[in-house]
Amino acid sequence: MSSPNHTLGTTFTLMGLTDDPVLEKVMFGVFLVVYLLTLAGNLCMIALISTSTHLHTPMYFFLGHLSFVDICYSSNITPNMLYDFLSEDKTISYAGCFTQCLLFIALVITELYLLASMALDRYVAICSPLHYSSRMSRNVCISLVTFPYVSGFFHGLSQALLTFHLSFCGSLEINHFYCADPPLLLLACSDTHIKKMAMFVVAGFTLLSSLSVILLSYLFIFAAILRIRSAEGRRKAFSTCGSHLMTVTIFYGTLFCMYLRPPSEKSIEQSKVIAVFYTFLSPILNPLIYSLRNKDVIRAMQSVIKGNLFQKIAL
Repeated sequence: MSSPNHTLGTTFTLMGLTDDPVLEKVMFGVFLVVYLLTLAGNLCMIALISTSTHLHTPMYFFLGHLSFVDICYSSNITPNMLYDFLSEDKTISYAGCFTQCLLFIALVITELYLLASMALDRYVAICSPLHYSSRMSRNVCISLVTFPYVSGFFHGLSQALLTFHLSFCGSLEINHFYCADPPLLLLACSDTHIKKMAMFVVAGFTLLSSLSVILLSYLFIFAAILRIRSAEGRRKAFSTCGSHLMTVTIFYGTLFCMYLRPPSEKSIEQSKVIAVFYTFLSPILNPLIYSLRNKDVIRAMQSVIKGNLFQKIAL
């Protein structure tokens, strides 16, 4: 007999963050504002990088892709979550759950490796400034962006296939606000040993490999900064890395808490709170971190604003 999860007619129920109708309405307003600000901030960053010629450098090339991934990342979860806040029907189809699970894993891994690519860019810029243009050529930058997307999609697809190959039974209620791997495993009737091992291997390898690249890059960067004699030179060199370090700390910190432990009812409840931070906090903070702490971005914004004002005055 075919197991229930192998038919496209199967639906899951997302339990969400709360079952309080009043609190759901409040959360709808809060998360709607956060989502709109996330879209506005990241779209503005992409538009600014595309239109400002002095931002056409490898550093901002990577930042543009980071903003794009953040938009996809937030859009994969938030619209369905907002709908569930206002609807009594909190079900999600088999195909919808599979797609959400696949894209979530793919986009997380893509962002991890993008952050590693950005660390390599900062390493070359600070440790080999005279060879920066040749070592960070257009082809190199494209390769450093292509690998995260390809790796993310491959791992996302393989993990989603392993999860949805399992047999699910019972109420099919997912104790989360999106189709996440850990709560899905708790619904499985079949043996989850292979899936758990694959999840820990992929999560551990991805986190450790990307973080190793970042840590090694910054080890050489800090060594190079310490060799700079002037305090102003050291401050200027370090300021180019500050925004990236803040983003890395927020993103990696929450993911380590989320995935490098076995799924259980207690860990799932805790992970829902943690998931709110990296699903909504990181995408909305990234454009703020890079715009408020970056003089080039601030100058580009001022140039765009002044240009628009002059056009209005001329009209």
